Amino acid sequence: MNTYDHLRKGVPLIEAQINYIFKEKSLIELAFIHRSFTNENRDVVEGHNERLEFLGDAILGLIVSDFLYNYLPDRPEGELSYLRSRLVEAPACTLYLQKIDLEKFLMVGKGEAMNEGKGRGTILADLFEAIIGALYLDGGVEAARTFFFDQFREDVLSIIEKPHRNWKAELQDYCQKNHQKPPDYEVLKEEGPDHLKTFFIKVHLDNRELGQGKGSSKKEAEQSAAENAIENLGL
Repeated sequence: MNTYDHLRKGVPLIEAQINYIFKEKSLIELAFIHRSFTNENRDVVEGHNERLEFLGDAILGLIVSDFLYNYLPDRPEGELSYLRSRLVEAPACTLYLQKIDLEKFLMVGKGEAMNEGKGRGTILADLFEAIIGALYLDGGVEAARTFFFDQFREDVLSIIEKPHRNWKAELQDYCQKNHQKPPDYEVLKEEGPDHLKTFFIKVHLDNRELGQGKGSSKKEAEQSAAENAIENLGL
């Protein structure tokens, strides 16, 4: 497990990786400290990154919204909202963090250090948002914007140009147009420990089952079930 001294010595490497020099080094150090580390090391550190993560989440949403508004001037609000959710959701933030290869500086408690399941992805996504928050506090919104688009512009454009289909929205639109009511989703069962659950869901209209799916969250499982339903309907 990392020590706080490991993090402090690693700040120049972190700065080089994100191409930004912090005026207030404590901000970027705080971004890498998870609550579990603070709980086990109160004699070493007092704070953790949750407030920075809260702020970074809002800043990320702002800069992505601003980019989409200007880059796609003819797209409707609903499509912009969908693209924004794809670009700022936790799985995307986890991939951004892994791409800049800074996970090795993350400070977590002993229990979390052993966690390699779904919960780990959430921690990495929160770390990424905390980095955005630290950049904003140290250099303003332009520092956060420059970092994000210098590092991930190609990823952003790839998602915009080839977005995943929103299977739930497509199925709902079909059901509303043809049956004047939306489909219903039902959890069939859950498997696995809390940090690594798999949800099994079916989607039906009245008493007719349209499809089934599974995923690591209810939202993901519902998308999977909707995709299966659209395939079964031949749409």
